[in-house]
Amino acid sequence: MTKEKVVLAYSGGLDTSCILVWLVEKGYEVVAYIADVGQNEDLLAAKEKALKCGASKVYVEDLKKEFVTDYIFPAIKVNAIYEGRYLLGTSLARPVIAKKQMEIAKKEGAQYVSHGATGKGNDQVRFELTYYALDPQIKVIAPWKDEEFLAKFKGRTDLINYAKEKGIPIKATHAKPYSTDANLMHISYESGILEDPMIAPTSDMFEWTKSAKDAPDEETHIEIHFKDGVPVKVVNKKTGVEKTDPLEVFMYLNELGAQNAIGRIDIVENRFVGIKSRGVYETPGATILRAAHMDIESIAMDREVMRLRDMLAPKFAELVYNGFWFSPEMDFLMAAINKSQEIIDGVVMMSLYKGNITITGRQSPSSLYNQDLSSMNIAGGFDQKDSRGFIKINAVRLMAHNAIINRKKKGKQ
Repeated sequence: MTKEKVVLAYSGGLDTSCILVWLVEKGYEVVAYIADVGQNEDLLAAKEKALKCGASKVYVEDLKKEFVTDYIFPAIKVNAIYEGRYLLGTSLARPVIAKKQMEIAKKEGAQYVSHGATGKGNDQVRFELTYYALDPQIKVIAPWKDEEFLAKFKGRTDLINYAKEKGIPIKATHAKPYSTDANLMHISYESGILEDPMIAPTSDMFEWTKSAKDAPDEETHIEIHFKDGVPVKVVNKKTGVEKTDPLEVFMYLNELGAQNAIGRIDIVENRFVGIKSRGVYETPGATILRAAHMDIESIAMDREVMRLRDMLAPKFAELVYNGFWFSPEMDFLMAAINKSQEIIDGVVMMSLYKGNITITGRQSPSSLYNQDLSSMNIAGGFDQKDSRGFIKINAVRLMAHNAIINRKKKGKQ
């Protein structure tokens, strides 16, 4: 009898390793799929682990460049940030991971896909909305919403015990149970001791960025070049190092940001499912890029276009966070965003120092900045007498409103 086949998004961590074994015990043929999105882990070891856990086949897919060019850079174009602080590192990685998973499921002729996201979090939504958007006929096995699975595993402690029972090597322990998720854009930390919002993360928890006190005592001066709102080159002004490949540009900014203590945040955010959660994040390169992109727009983007784009940006961030990357509304937004970036070209000069990003200059061939026009020292073609009429026209409604208020006050006397 032919077993039903399921493609499991496999990380090699506690949850997905236990889920892999559980699916095999349930009678499925499990094809494990490992997405390389820059998590800086031994993926060959994860592949061997998946095979030992019972996977019939393991795919290891390098998605780093696609992640940067098709997901991170579009988000930078929007200056996307969720609830004013979160740069969407996990949120942006999920659609690229799930998209490749669906391609593998089609290639393997699998009826099912599966993931290790919990029923309380955002990732379940991001994975499953992508699955259904790309193939409405796909069947999803979500163990953390399965009654039998939940009866067996109440939480991470039960998973750890199950892993020990089945001989699954794991990183998590009872003493250090907080969860991490890493990719090319960020590392996130949650769960365990971090569930108490009053407990500060320990200094040894951070795996990527230096603390401000340990960062170099000298500034790092760089240039970031943009074309159509996309970073195309980074230059280190001291060492002369230049990067132009999209992936290399982003990785180099990650390196510089991490060295200079840039990109750490500690927040409580609103999950899509209605739960507040505490998360700690390290996002060095994207923090630098967003600051640079906002600055090049300041000189090259029309004021009214910027106002409209800024109205769309929170919606874009919300769609990404909530898992609607593959949706008609996202297609609509991206068309508008791409249009807004057509002349966002130029270079931004920056200083990186102990957690701080300081813009030191910018120039653009599309610059709308007219030094003579804005100067306080010369007329520059601007007739200041015209401002009298401009002010009077804008004051018409204010004077009318004030007249009504005064009449109402007099009527009460």
